[in-house]
Amino acid sequence: RERLAANTAEVKGWRARAGEAARRIAEMDKRSDALATESAALAGRPEALLAEIAAQETAHAVVRADADAAAAAERAAEATLRETETKAHAAAETLAQAREARAGATARAENHDLRRVEMNRLAGERFQCPSVLLPERVGFDGGTVRSPQEESAAHEKLMVDRERIGPVNLVAETELAELEAASTSTAAEREELGIAVNRLRGSIGTLNREGRQRLLAAFEAVNGHFRRLFTTLFNGGQAHLELIDSDDPLEAGLEIMAQPPGKKLQSLTLLSGGEQALTAVALIFGLFLTNPAPICVLDEVDAPLDDANIERFCGLLDAMSQETATRYLIVTHNAVTMSRMHRLFGVTMIEQGVSRLVSVDLGGATGLLAA
Repeated sequence: RERLAANTAEVKGWRARAGEAARRIAEMDKRSDALATESAALAGRPEALLAEIAAQETAHAVVRADADAAAAAERAAEATLRETETKAHAAAETLAQAREARAGATARAENHDLRRVEMNRLAGERFQCPSVLLPERVGFDGGTVRSPQEESAAHEKLMVDRERIGPVNLVAETELAELEAASTSTAAEREELGIAVNRLRGSIGTLNREGRQRLLAAFEAVNGHFRRLFTTLFNGGQAHLELIDSDDPLEAGLEIMAQPPGKKLQSLTLLSGGEQALTAVALIFGLFLTNPAPICVLDEVDAPLDDANIERFCGLLDAMSQETATRYLIVTHNAVTMSRMHRLFGVTMIEQGVSRLVSVDLGGATGLLAA
């Protein structure tokens, strides 16, 4: 029964579906007939549409051409409008400038009229005649008168120049004469000073030449004595003086070059203390031989010398005392040097705190002893 009920329900369903299918088939037939009718109606429509499209395209091309022509005309009209506006603006500016120029010209004309009236008044007050008759009254060519602006500028410049000059000095001529006289006197003094300067320069040149000659002569003499005395003190060797640092003897320096026996030629500063002392003694005695002096004081000259060099120094001193008229005063503590002197002067202390000057004539003592 259940299966029969189910089959019955199924049969009903199939029947309902068959009815629905029949209904849909009928509708489809109707639609097929309608489509066939519509298809038959539209069979010639594409050719008509193509013809219409072609007609529309032709019309569109015509309209496009008209639109392009209209746009070109519009652009030309706009350009013409802009040009017209520019011209109008320029015309307006020109008109404004013309109005300003006219107003300025009117103002200048009024100003000129006022100045003409004022000048006529001033001419009448100062020259008792109108300005038209001023060239004849004052005596100048009216054709040479420039424009008012130029004349005003020239007048103002002259006034400024006059103010810059300042007040008139009534005694300027007298002052000028005094200044000219002072200038003449100064020129004469300057000329005299120039002559004096030239004379002084000539005198200085003469003195320099004579000084160079005397200096070179003295240098040669001192150098000769120095060479001989150096060889005597050192029992050989050689030494000489050199002018350095300049070719001009008046500005040159002096360098002592010495070569003791067994050594090379070198500057004085490179010798030992005793050699420097003996070299200096030779130079001093060379100076005294060139230009003798009454007195020569030698203070502790023999201090750096050994006994052999002291004997040489004392022998040279004896020779110098015999050769020259110079008296030599030797300040020394060396017994050998004191024994070679002619007279001794010293201080002794016989009692504690009591000093006494003592003088001993060694030469007289030696003669007395020999007698």
